[in-house]
Amino acid sequence: MDQKINEIAEKLFRTKFEQLEEREKKIILHLAGKKPISRNVAKTFSEELTFGQRLADRVATFGGSWTFISIFGAVLFLWILLNFLLLMKLGRTFDPYPYILLNLVLSMLAAVQAPIILMSQNRAAEKDRLSAEHDYEVNLKAELEIMALHDKVDLLREKQWGELISIQQEQMRLLGQLIEGLNTK
Repeated sequence: MDQKINEIAEKLFRTKFEQLEEREKKIILHLAGKKPISRNVAKTFSEELTFGQRLADRVATFGGSWTFISIFGAVLFLWILLNFLLLMKLGRTFDPYPYILLNLVLSMLAAVQAPIILMSQNRAAEKDRLSAEHDYEVNLKAELEIMALHDKVDLLREKQWGELISIQQEQMRLLGQLIEGLNTK
């Protein structure tokens, strides 16, 4: 197997197997073993997430949805309406205008939500990076397989040309015999 791996590396990369990068070595091993290299990166990545990472992704997904915006708008409207109604009925409110308590709650929400969204975005970037690396590996293996197919087709074509030439030589010999036979009669 090592001999075959070294031959493939020499043929395709024109260098020794030991001098290749890790990704290229991985591709050579898949080529030598005739194993597929493609896999579902998203599924693998999702299976490795911790509970906290999954929770952060759900919070980020919900925080960026129209449902969240609608609920958030309704809570703000109710807060202001409740303060207005209390002011009209009792002459005082639990959070008078400029709504300092509401600003504090909103600031705390933003302070907690922002890092959670950043964690989720970092994971998405990592997933995209892994996906891009995998795409490179798949594309490189496909390119190498295509090169190998071109070599095989070229060998077949050379073999066919040789066979065609021998057939043509045989036909020329038979034609020569036929002409000689006609000339002697």
